[in-house]
Amino acid sequence: MKRLLLVVLSVYLLFSVYSCNPTGKGMVNRVAKGNKVYGGTLHINELTPLITLYPYYIYDVVSVSVAYQIYNGLVKFNPKDLSVVPDLAYRWDIDTSGKIYTFHLRKGIKFQDDPCFPDGKGRNITSGDFKYSMEALCQASPDNVVYPITFKGNVEGADDYYEQSKRGKPSGELKGVEAINDSTLRIKLVKRNILFLDMMASQAGFVVAKEAVEKYGKSIHTGSGPFVYDNASDSSRIILTRNPNYFKADSLGNQLPYLDSVIISFVPGKSDEFKMFQAGKLDYVKGVPSSQVDKMVEENISDFQHKPPKYLLARVPLMSTQYYEFNLKRAPFNDVRVRRAFSYAIDRNKIVNEVLEGEAFAPGIHGITPPSFPDYPQDSIIGDTLNVELAKQLLSEAGYKDGNGFPQVTLEINSGGGVHTNVATEIQKELANNLNVNINFTTVSFGKKLQDEHSGNFDIIRSGWVADYPSPSDFLMLFYGGNIPDSANQTSYYNVTRYNNPEFDKYFNLGRNSSNLKQSYSYFRKAEQIATNDVPVMILWYEQNYCLTRWTVKDLYPNPMNYLDLSCVYLLPEKSKKSTSADTAGKK
Repeated sequence: MKRLLLVVLSVYLLFSVYSCNPTGKGMVNRVAKGNKVYGGTLHINELTPLITLYPYYIYDVVSVSVAYQIYNGLVKFNPKDLSVVPDLAYRWDIDTSGKIYTFHLRKGIKFQDDPCFPDGKGRNITSGDFKYSMEALCQASPDNVVYPITFKGNVEGADDYYEQSKRGKPSGELKGVEAINDSTLRIKLVKRNILFLDMMASQAGFVVAKEAVEKYGKSIHTGSGPFVYDNASDSSRIILTRNPNYFKADSLGNQLPYLDSVIISFVPGKSDEFKMFQAGKLDYVKGVPSSQVDKMVEENISDFQHKPPKYLLARVPLMSTQYYEFNLKRAPFNDVRVRRAFSYAIDRNKIVNEVLEGEAFAPGIHGITPPSFPDYPQDSIIGDTLNVELAKQLLSEAGYKDGNGFPQVTLEINSGGGVHTNVATEIQKELANNLNVNINFTTVSFGKKLQDEHSGNFDIIRSGWVADYPSPSDFLMLFYGGNIPDSANQTSYYNVTRYNNPEFDKYFNLGRNSSNLKQSYSYFRKAEQIATNDVPVMILWYEQNYCLTRWTVKDLYPNPMNYLDLSCVYLLPEKSKKSTSADTAGKK
């Protein structure tokens, strides 16, 4: 009955959250056209800290979420449906071959004011700035994680430019990117790629100023977006303040953004985050534990049923998959029979229902991609379900009958909220009971986890993926052979298992270069089935979020990518609230 109540409310409030949205905290506000409101501070939290704001080094979801508020690109995602919409380019043309994109830029748009510019005043952005930025994207560096999944093999001349940068400064320009004039940019692809615009809506498409890069290097945090990075930020929180020179207005002509500031805290642990929301210290929370939502709904049912409701609840299936990665270059996981044995020995339904308390989807018989992409035949992919007898048989065939002689292996997980520890404990128990295999697990910081993962310094390691753009391609590229470094000693950011199957690569490339989405999905499905059979990763669950928003928060749209565009968010005043020092921190 408790679960039924929550589901009913979730369905109702999912519609509410899109029609009635924001939170204001004791602010001096000004009403704009359409009864929208200027002023106030939006408080949100992330469970892990920000790593970098240099666009082409961004690998984690927290850094990219903050960067979306600071930078602009040619195009961007619409937070309502994740479609690609104009940003600094007001329109674009694609030639009949599907390989030449011509972007027409808005005029008079400026970079944010910053000491890197003469007199501290941001200058106009031209197509030359995008050319400079895309050449920066193609600079070789162990930390350049964006180039391999965007321009590599896609943009004409990008691979040559990248290889030249390995040996020093490239001798010429990036051939496939041309500034026709100050407001026209042309990009030429090697082959048709129907996902190119989606890629450009990610951090790959952000424009950076040469002056800012020369002054700050990779510590840059100056863009042209709706919010400015405040230097009062520290390791405990990020403060973003309103960019008074932001170019965009809403459909009513109101200058954006509405908010005075955004404060992003870094408090690990979903329970602590939820308590902050209940105490009025946060305005929006994603990933609320369902057990706590159940309790909150039951104890505060009137707050949800009130018109308008005090809190808005949305259940959002995410474009996100959680899994354990095997190191395919180390025994015993270089043997597919061992990997499959582990995968068949795990009871995913028990993990989801008992350990996660229903906060996710059990993957059932499906594959690597989450069931969140419309029209993609993910449910036709055959994956692994609990089959203890088959798991024992495979382990025996690999030379470890009844677990005898199985080497000591370690599972590495990162700290953060206790969920990873609880899941690891359950999996440790199931492998011992079902295969007579004992594994250790160790907990490290998120930064250490990333370092070990990318350098290949692990046996098994916890990981997960949230889509950079709304396509199964973004998940499948994690297994593309072209993303394996030349040397085993080199860092591998995406294909961290170093999985290599030419048949997978063939269908993956055919999918990327298809002329239409249906054909593309057909090839991607074939590639995914091949990788699923080879088990480079052990799929655990697909994520879903319970998102809580205060009724005063308007035009904030929960979506399957957790993509936030705060430029249009505004806050209604709460009459009972009074201004606090925390609300005004970081304002200029």
